[in-house]
Amino acid sequence: MKSAKTLFAAAALSLVSFASFAQTVTATASTLDGAEAQIAAQAKQAGAASYQITEAYSGNQVHMTAELNK
Repeated sequence: MKSAKTLFAAAALSLVSFASFAQTVTATASTLDGAEAQIAAQAKQAGAASYQITEAYSGNQVHMTAELNK
């Protein structure tokens, strides 16, 4: 019975579309605004409904990472 439940759970999870998972994108620019503009352009090109910035690092340049949500 336990193996049947495990098999059912595995089958159900395999039906989940990979398109529903968030996609990660990165950008590098000289300013925060420039990096966010690149993220926004990538989100628009990917057809994302929204994006969430998950990381931003500023040294000599700004490196930004975001998750796109469809």
